[in-house]
Amino acid sequence: MLISKIRRTKIVATLGPATDAPGALRKLIDEGVDVVRLNLSHGAPDDHRARARAVREAAEAAGREVGVLADLQGPKIRIETFADGPVQLVEGASFVLDCRPGVPPGDATRVGVSYYGLPDDVSAGDVLLLDDGLVGLTVREVVGSEVRCEVLVAGKLSNRKGLNRQGGGLSVDALSDKDKADIQLAAEIGADFLAVSFVRSADDMHQARRLLKLAGGRAALVAKIERADAIPVLGEIIDASDVVMVARGDLGVEIGDAELPGLQKKIIREAVQRNRAVITATQMLQSMVRSPIPTRAEVLDVANAVIDGTDAVMLSEETAAGAHPDKAVAAMTRICLGAERQFEPKDDLSAGGHRLDRTDQAIALAAMMLAGQLGVRAIVALTESGATAQWLSRYRSAVPIYGMSPSASARRRMQLLRDVQPVEFSHGEKQSMAASTRAAVRLLFEQDRLVQGDSVVITYGDRVGHVGGTNTLKLLAVGPDGTIDSLRDL
Repeated sequence: MLISKIRRTKIVATLGPATDAPGALRKLIDEGVDVVRLNLSHGAPDDHRARARAVREAAEAAGREVGVLADLQGPKIRIETFADGPVQLVEGASFVLDCRPGVPPGDATRVGVSYYGLPDDVSAGDVLLLDDGLVGLTVREVVGSEVRCEVLVAGKLSNRKGLNRQGGGLSVDALSDKDKADIQLAAEIGADFLAVSFVRSADDMHQARRLLKLAGGRAALVAKIERADAIPVLGEIIDASDVVMVARGDLGVEIGDAELPGLQKKIIREAVQRNRAVITATQMLQSMVRSPIPTRAEVLDVANAVIDGTDAVMLSEETAAGAHPDKAVAAMTRICLGAERQFEPKDDLSAGGHRLDRTDQAIALAAMMLAGQLGVRAIVALTESGATAQWLSRYRSAVPIYGMSPSASARRRMQLLRDVQPVEFSHGEKQSMAASTRAAVRLLFEQDRLVQGDSVVITYGDRVGHVGGTNTLKLLAVGPDGTIDSLRDL
């Protein structure tokens, strides 16, 4: 495998009706999907169970590791239904949001709302945005359970559209009763990642982690940054999470489109500096829901996220319900590779830009600095949990990282990490570490990932099977037939 053809940025694709067709999921995997997303906002539990099984089977048939991300619906606030279908709201007209149980279907003058606490969270002058900002309302007054508004931005409104307050500030809990049930489902299907929607604080992530642990799940937690309230406490949320998602839909509605590009860069930068993975999501190739090719603006959007340093880019409706799911993944692959070829990672190999709390983090920094100085072909991490590979991936470099682990769940979690290529490898408890390093290099040689004459940096722990125990660094040279030509400790 030539280094120039290794895609460093990972691809997440959402499953849905478009991927349920026979052979469709295998096409996505063949085109390069690294992680699939199950959107728990839609479909029944049995649908998600079936898709999770199909992913495992298709990945095994393809000989690839593919992670599964279960995405909780979260407390998205929605309007209720209309009696006679969509209504057209006219600028300047009055419109009432009725926030109580049992509200009859609405019309062009009023509609029910799923969040009964809305009257307590808003006041006169607030701007409420519906359907991702396509319709805008200004609050005139709050009377009992009614939020009486004036139409600020006219437009068509249909059933169950989302509602946001411009600037954030709605106090609905992060985990609904449905979410708590879906955490059980995520644990049952063995999800590798669990995404928590509409996070406002680190406590939201702590609560989700407790519930996941009680359910027996071991997924990495993903904090979806989509509320304005999350920005002032962004660092705390990142620290409480394993992965961060820049969820640009609702976030853009709450903070405004003009603020979104700079904030995307800030979130990516802070996640990397705090040793967390980061996904950039929402409408990345939206035109490909119908079109077989992306627009130039979409190409630039994806490329900019890659250059910003995101670990992964995500497809949503493009693959879940689009006409060309496999072509959307293929386009994403081409764009990532193109952006990576045109962009040289800046030198950020300094302890000052990253937190060093553990020995394996210090080993990762030393490995990356050595690789940059000596021009090695690859970095190899013999890892139980995948943690060392994650620390290595936080230091941006053009050198591929091979995360070699006996754990299938660890390998699937590593699929989300930029620059990391997970490899199945078991060194055996009775085998010496010298023998293990020889076996690891030999395996990569046999897989055409290394050739004779390559220099390799390898990291491992001297206590076999001990999670978080990486404490050793070696520089190797690949000899004939994948043997080790030279070996010295550093």
